[in-house]
Amino acid sequence: MIIGLLTLELDIEHAQSLKDKRAVLNRVKERVRSRFNVSISEIEAHDVWNYACLGVAVVSNEQRFANQVLSKVIEHVEAVRDCELGEVSTEYIHQ
Repeated sequence: MIIGLLTLELDIEHAQSLKDKRAVLNRVKERVRSRFNVSISEIEAHDVWNYACLGVAVVSNEQRFANQVLSKVIEHVEAVRDCELGEVSTEYIHQ
């Protein structure tokens, strides 16, 4: 079993409040969940209105498949107009 972990840092420049941030993140998270069947959640900086850190996890029996899914998630988030993708890190856990 392979667990693929992805950490995405996002700049949400136009957000003026936590409500604005939540609106952007909810759209991003819902689209990623529905398109790629992964787990996704905000993992840091809950009280900072113009920055977010999202964690994404996928479980697979092949690392190649997990890598493909996480790469597509990165491409999808890069295409979102409401936020800018910052630092990205990927980790794989072999069980």
